[in-house]
Amino acid sequence: MKTRVTEILGIECPIIQGGMAWVATYQLAAAVSNAGGLGLIGAGGAPASFVREQIQKAKELTDKPFGVNIMLMNPEADEIAKVIVDEGVKVVTTGAGNPAKYMEMWKAAGVKVIPVVASVALAKLMERGGADAVVAEGTESGGHIGSTTTMALVPQVADAVSIPVIAAGGIADGRGFAAAFMLGAEGVQLGTRFVVATESIVHEKYKAMLIKAKDIDSAVTGLSTGHPVRSIRNKMTKEYLKLEKEGADFMELEKMTLGSLRKAVVEGDVINGTVMAGQIAGLVKKEQPCKEIIDEIMSEGMELLNKTF
Repeated sequence: MKTRVTEILGIECPIIQGGMAWVATYQLAAAVSNAGGLGLIGAGGAPASFVREQIQKAKELTDKPFGVNIMLMNPEADEIAKVIVDEGVKVVTTGAGNPAKYMEMWKAAGVKVIPVVASVALAKLMERGGADAVVAEGTESGGHIGSTTTMALVPQVADAVSIPVIAAGGIADGRGFAAAFMLGAEGVQLGTRFVVATESIVHEKYKAMLIKAKDIDSAVTGLSTGHPVRSIRNKMTKEYLKLEKEGADFMELEKMTLGSLRKAVVEGDVINGTVMAGQIAGLVKKEQPCKEIIDEIMSEGMELLNKTF
């Protein structure tokens, strides 16, 4: 399938794997890229040296394009931005800030810059700043979220900018893929579906919890702090929401979640850790290789898009 997204990124299928912290490692990124999509290494809050190592290991597993997702609030964001250039990475997605300060350096190195946005205003700002495309991410997503749904956000962003729009949030199969294109997107980004990929290094207890999850099993914490996060309900979210309701201050809440994602992803503590996942978790039924996931989505999605109603 050819779209502006596949042409810009040099990939076969307009499917991008989300740059999830602790989840989007070189193993998953390389597997997605080898399967025809675009794999991303999630820098999260990691140091620049770790990101460099991840990039180098990904190069050993794939000769296909892959990228890095950089959270601009990372204390080492400046160093990571340079690592991306030094290592010859050609795609970067950004979140939690404005990548303007790095744009000249990245553009000079031929890096395609794709910010993740949660509003029309931010999408327009990113286009003016030189972004090659934007990921319009709805509130259905797992992890850090905005407030507008994918169904409402994607068409408004598509109407507001001339650069390609990639839809994210609540997309896990061919139906979501087709719907995103009908809304004006030219590609999709998936997170939760790839968390349970065979090549994902996520702890088996984390994967099992997502596969077991139902449509109403996610909760949003952090609304009182201005940093809402969607994850699967567990003991930690219950205690966090109780503290929020009681008016706990930011530091008390922050202390509770410090290291909690790693606790769930790496250690398998799905009771006290943060099990980030989108509302689409109820459609994730089993663990599959990345190629199988992408092939299923493309086959179903293309059939729906080609169907005459």
